[in-house]
Amino acid sequence: THYLWILGTWTHSHNSKGAFSEVVLAEEKRTQRLVAIKCIPKKALEGKENNIENEIAVLHRIKHPNIVTLEDIFESTSHLYLVMQLVSGGELFDRIVEKGFYTERDASQLIHQILDAVKYLHDMGIVHRDLKPENLLYYSMDEDSKIMISDFGLSKIEGADSVMSTACGTPGYVAPEVLAQKPYSKAVDCWSIGVISYILLCGYPPFYDENDAKLFEQILKAEYEFDSPYWDDISDSAKDFICHLMEKDPLKRYTCELALEHPWISGDTALDKNIHESVSAQIKKNFAKSKWKQAFNATAVVRHMRRLQLGTSLEGPSQITPTSPCHGLLLPEEEEEGEEDDLGNGEEESCK
Repeated sequence: THYLWILGTWTHSHNSKGAFSEVVLAEEKRTQRLVAIKCIPKKALEGKENNIENEIAVLHRIKHPNIVTLEDIFESTSHLYLVMQLVSGGELFDRIVEKGFYTERDASQLIHQILDAVKYLHDMGIVHRDLKPENLLYYSMDEDSKIMISDFGLSKIEGADSVMSTACGTPGYVAPEVLAQKPYSKAVDCWSIGVISYILLCGYPPFYDENDAKLFEQILKAEYEFDSPYWDDISDSAKDFICHLMEKDPLKRYTCELALEHPWISGDTALDKNIHESVSAQIKKNFAKSKWKQAFNATAVVRHMRRLQLGTSLEGPSQITPTSPCHGLLLPEEEEEGEEDDLGNGEEESCK
């Protein structure tokens, strides 16, 4: 093989059969470059061969500066291996919390990149279907690093006559028409971008309930508010932008193209006021960290390896030689205690 396994699994996702795909950190022998390799047991693909072929077909066609690329594919008798570009700048929320200064304009620039990437997908007939903050990673640790969309596990090429009506995605980010089990389209991604924009400006989700049925009810009605005091300093233009994306009727909802033309994205209506303190406090409160679950986040892994004083670093070759390529060193899960959600019940400015 062209790759040297540096580290065993640091993330995995189960499927209905209980099998799981794992992601390992590896080094390309020739260039000593780090990559992420998704290992998919062939057992997990039984009866789903079309799904994985579809995922690979999707990934192969995608070449965009803000989307994680599939670099290589190889297989063994037991596994299929997808070699993915490794992005090492960490998760979106972590970066916002670590900043000292954060404004609407920063949020607008982030959303601009996401809209640009999703418009590219839509133009190719591809719907992502699972856009959420955890799938948005920084390319590098640089201050001005670009944002990258990762994880195409649920994406699907939208055929000319295919009706996309699988209820999938993550509940808090899913569009009303998906929950209503109606046929849906590219508009589901635009709804998710609206939800992400909302969170980027206040630090908490527009829909929240520990009871899934009640959460679904809120989403189905598209019931959300711009609560005071959290939204008091946010521009009317930002709220207008969100309202156009989090529009219940998919036919009236803004497309990526229209969203890119909105003054909050293309003009100068995004404010420069520092909203870091309140947004980061809310992010910490509402989004408890789930470390080691993110597929393409090298930073945390490398930091963890150094803490364990393993003979592995970005600079040198591996000292670890796991017996089985996909079952090397399994990192412990490190969960931080999540605080109670308090989404504020002040005065409300409705957007229905």
